[in-house]
Formats: sequence, structure tokens, C-alpha cells
Amino acid sequence: MKRNGSIERRENRQFFLYISPWLLGFAIFTLYPMVHSLILVFTDTDLTGSGKFIGFHNIVRAFTEDDLFYKALVNTLYYVLVSVPVSLLLSFLIALLLNQKLKGIGFFRTSFYIPYITSGVAVVLLWGWIFNAQFGLINYFLSWFGITGPNWLSDVRWAMSAIIIMGVWSIGNSIIITLAGLQDIPEQLYESAEIDGANTFVKITRITLPLVTPTLYFNLVMGIIGGFQIFMQPHILTEGGPNYATHTYMMHIYDYGFKYSEMGYASTLAWILFIVIMTITQIVNRTSKYWVHYDN
Repeated sequence: MKRNGSIERRENRQFFLYISPWLLGFAIFTLYPMVHSLILVFTDTDLTGSGKFIGFHNIVRAFTEDDLFYKALVNTLYYVLVSVPVSLLLSFLIALLLNQKLKGIGFFRTSFYIPYITSGVAVVLLWGWIFNAQFGLINYFLSWFGITGPNWLSDVRWAMSAIIIMGVWSIGNSIIITLAGLQDIPEQLYESAEIDGANTFVKITRITLPLVTPTLYFNLVMGIIGGFQIFMQPHILTEGGPNYATHTYMMHIYDYGFKYSEMGYASTLAWILFIVIMTITQIVNRTSKYWVHYDN
């Protein structure tokens, strides 16, 4: 008994010793910034770190005094509501095609994944050229059919659509994850369905789609979290314009934190975003039991 107890204590010490680098990094780079930003919510601290306690003024200001707060939140919600379902659908359909056992299929799988790992700024600048109203590739292609393309990045009606198209283009990670979920489905199920006379549509709707729902659930949650944090594309291409049509919530936080030097108010906006994301993900999590099917 004593010998077993000493072995257990030694293993516990070794466990904490081995994970101590991660614990230290988590405490310094994650836990401390979160706690400190929560403290800043109740202050008017600027970039120099000086400020005083102002209670709940920042929270009240966000909901009653900041007109761009609702504009930025609505723009971000619109981006999430459109881009996330489209990304899920395209990821599933493309993964179905990439799941075929064809010669050279690895080339196409790599091709769809490359946009996800390429440099973000370089890709955004490339899309800026593609969306150019005068010599952009999209409008040039539309001119072949006698269609005059819109001024994508300078038109209030099309600016956010351009940002969404750009975001959907880099769904390679979701495609690969969905492909992994498809390849985890036992082949015996499809063979049994074929024996019973099931066609391709029935196999997809009755076998593939239900068994891949855990993967779709993961992509949905990650897509929601990533969608609410959209920043780089509108910041580089449109700077939130035209007329704040692409002014996202993360841009709003950035402006108050680093342009206006109001770190206290920027921290308040960040914690409001955290609550919004947490609430939506919890709703998705609670409702997942009705549509996510696990192969137990």
C-alpha cells in the first residue's frame, strides 16, 4: 500500500512537471490577459496604462451612446449568418467529390487546402485586385456575357458580399475535416444499402449526412467563432467602408483600443463579444442533441 502510494505521488509530480511549460504559458499569455481585460472594463484606461475606476459606465456607453456599436454588431451577424451556412454546404459538397477513389485525387485535395494556409495579407491583396471595378478579373469575366460588373468594394450593396466571397474561398480546413469525417463512415453501410436498392441520393441523405453531423457540428462552432472575429479582410480592403457597410465588430474593438487609445472601452467591447459568442455556441450545443448523431 505504501509503495503504491509513493509511486502514485511520483507520477503526479512528474505529470505536473511535464505540463508546467503549458501551464506557465497559459497563465501568462491567456489567463492573465483575460483577468486584466476584465478589470479594465470598469476603468477608463488608455494605452499608457493610466486610468481610474468608472464603474459600469463603459457598459452603459456601449448600449446607449455608441451608435457604431450596433452597426458593427449587425454587420458581423450578417457575415456570420451568410458565410457560415454557405461554407458548411460547400465544404460538404466538395468533400463528397474529393472522397472519390480516383487517380490523382490527392492533387485536388491539396489544391483546395492551399488557400487556407497561404499568407492572409497576400491573399486579401490578390482579392482586392480581383474585385477591382475597372480591371478586376470578376468584372472582366462578366463582360464576356455583356454584364457590367458592380463596383464591388465601393458599393454599399456589394461590399459585404465581396468580403463573404473572400471568406468562403478559404474553406480548405473545413473541407479536409469534413473529408476525414466522410472517410470514417464504414463502407459496409453503403454496401448494405446498395443490396437493398438504395440510390446515391438515399445513401447521402440516410447514411452520409447523419453520420457526418458530428463533423458538421464542429465546423459550425468553429465557423461561428471565426466569423465573429472577422477583421483582416475588411480592414485591409475597405477600412470598414463604404459608409461603414463592412465595419465589423473586431474593427470596432481595434479602433477604440489602438486608434482612440481607449483600452478600457475596447476591453468592454471584447467581453461583450465573448458573451455573444458564448451564448450562440451554447444554443448550438444545447440544440445539437436533436440533429447530431453519433455512431455509438
